[in-house]
Amino acid sequence: MGDDLTPILIGVGQYIEKPVEISEAGGPVDFMIEAIWKAADDAGIGREKLSDIDLLVVVKDMANILHNPPESIAKILGADKAKKYFTWQGGNTPQFGVNFAAEQISKGNINFALLTGAEAVDTLLKSAAAGIELDWGKKSETDPEMLTKATSGVSPIEQKHGLFMPVTTYPLFENALRGHYGRTIEEHKQVMGKLLSRLSDVATENPYSWFPVKRTPEEITTPSSSNRYISFPYTKLMSAMIMVNQSAAVLMTSVGSAKRMGIDESKWIYLNGCADANDHWYMIDRANYYSSPAITIAGNKALEMADTSIDEIDFLDIYSCFPSAVEVCCDMLGISYDDPRQHTVTGGLQSFGGPGNNYTMHAIATMVEKLRKNPGKKGFVTGNGFNLTKHSFGVYSTEPNKKAWYRESPESYQAEIDSLPSTETVEEPSGNGTLETYNVIFKKDGTPEIGIVIGRDDQGRRFIANTPDDISILENMVESDVLGQSGKISQVDGKNVFSPH
Repeated sequence: MGDDLTPILIGVGQYIEKPVEISEAGGPVDFMIEAIWKAADDAGIGREKLSDIDLLVVVKDMANILHNPPESIAKILGADKAKKYFTWQGGNTPQFGVNFAAEQISKGNINFALLTGAEAVDTLLKSAAAGIELDWGKKSETDPEMLTKATSGVSPIEQKHGLFMPVTTYPLFENALRGHYGRTIEEHKQVMGKLLSRLSDVATENPYSWFPVKRTPEEITTPSSSNRYISFPYTKLMSAMIMVNQSAAVLMTSVGSAKRMGIDESKWIYLNGCADANDHWYMIDRANYYSSPAITIAGNKALEMADTSIDEIDFLDIYSCFPSAVEVCCDMLGISYDDPRQHTVTGGLQSFGGPGNNYTMHAIATMVEKLRKNPGKKGFVTGNGFNLTKHSFGVYSTEPNKKAWYRESPESYQAEIDSLPSTETVEEPSGNGTLETYNVIFKKDGTPEIGIVIGRDDQGRRFIANTPDDISILENMVESDVLGQSGKISQVDGKNVFSPH
């Protein structure tokens, strides 16, 4: 067993810096190092041992100000021989990184891996408001090697009409879900509120939560001066909280190596199942906005690899940037919205915090701690990137699989997803159309600013458009159920405009 290459997680660390004086505030690299020290201490190894890591994966910061943090981290740790990677954007990347590292360990390509990431958006915004320039993004002489491709998550036609931030895209899924289930606006609001209120319950018990506050469904969903609409139907309290200072780190090795390092077996957590897949890349090409073939196929691949089912999972952490992300994942994998297992071990991105692309690293770290306290139990972690586009899954346990560890190539089942029909689209529609889903973007003063519509023309082709500059139309889209409404499509100043009949 000395050469047992079964991959395991051996140490985890998390760090949070609540608001402090800007002059005393740390930056993302500082935060990552704090989490890394904690992970080493958690594994029971000396920090000097970190110079032996031969794989380092750093999750890209949301603010996009760090040029080559893998290089910075490796220098601090003295990890000169480490293969260093930086990921691209996407909330799936921490779990993707764990899956990648596990496969490399299982093949004997590497022995000791470190994954980490951090956000310091809270400090970044406060320093900008105070006119203080930070030097976090000092340019390295070399570019980082990317673990994942640097590709845009939106098409040019989507971006032209305002679909370039998650807060403008996820409402499209939400309103489509409401229509799919035949709920009224008020009925669906109650569903969303109850779902997020349950997440906040968990956050109150997590020492790393940014907002460890129990919130009622009504508090979450009711617009107010302190909880304005961001993009209908989402209020601030329904949206991922990215203004945080948080970091996390994970250490991985093999069973054989852990024994040689003298790491107590009580620290070992096995990645019994994993999978990664993408839905059709651009939203406009999807079959609909209330399902995800990639979640169904890849989620079940991870469960099959772990020789288990979703009903046998004891602890869940479903990526929760917005309610629709949780709802679609639950629907695709057969998890109820009021599942007694809870949908998170952290508290979710609204209450625990949404540290950019690195949230799932916190979910993994928290799951490790949860499972150590509950030997024999199983945990399931999901990661979601872009617009319900990129999906990564992990099944964790204190006990190993009965069969040898083997990660099926994601390309094998990605081909199945890619072969699914996409929707015919038209970039410059004209004539009549029918509204398929929509959102309304709000100004900071709480007034509606612009509507974004996805619909079908008379030939059944999908189009994307904005609404006319008419506040009465926007107010009606918020107050009334306009799904399925017909209208006229035209082009104004290079953009498509949908005018309801």
